[in-house]
Amino acid sequence: MSAHRAPTAVLFDLDGTLLDSIPDLSEACRRMMVELGRPPHPLEVIRTFVGKGMINLVRRCLAESGSAEAAEVDAAVDVFRRHYAVVNGERTMIYPGVVEALVAFEAAGVPMACVTNKPGAFTGPLLERTGIARFFSVTVSGDTLPDKKPHPAPLLHACAHLGVPADAAWMIGDSANDAEAARAAGMPVLLVTYGYSEGRPVDSIECDGLLSSLVDALPRILT
Repeated sequence: MSAHRAPTAVLFDLDGTLLDSIPDLSEACRRMMVELGRPPHPLEVIRTFVGKGMINLVRRCLAESGSAEAAEVDAAVDVFRRHYAVVNGERTMIYPGVVEALVAFEAAGVPMACVTNKPGAFTGPLLERTGIARFFSVTVSGDTLPDKKPHPAPLLHACAHLGVPADAAWMIGDSANDAEAARAAGMPVLLVTYGYSEGRPVDSIECDGLLSSLVDALPRILT
């Protein structure tokens, strides 16, 4: 995407892009399922459920173990939230190369935003607990707006608050949600190969490039 001028902003997905939060999400799901009297799912199965937000995660957990009626999902979401509030950040790890890349973008004067489908009640605490909150002047969570990714609204909202046009920003994520949102917002998108991507091979998702480490984005973007 060399035709794109140097960016005035970079937007980042959170889970699966900056942080490996699956251990905490899996533990919260395990506790939820046990409390509901259902068999819990292995961590690697939970990994394929992550991407479209908390309600979808809970719904898929229930659906894979039997019924997932609306009332059941609503009740399970409350249970999940209670357990996740306890474990959020306990075992989450920052992916290798993330801090180095964020420091480099910061040094280059590139404003950054975190755009995630995670509810705001968990996004802020997780960013703080992992020590990377300081890099983001804007955070858009899954419940900040009526729509979440793959809708473009969260990306456009972030750009508006950063004061930059969407076509001057880049999106970096790990799934089709991020790619589709970026395309709809009119911005280029890079996907990391180590994320979750809801069980879909990341190299099958149309994007502007794949990254094995976030530092690989630096020569692509800081031109």
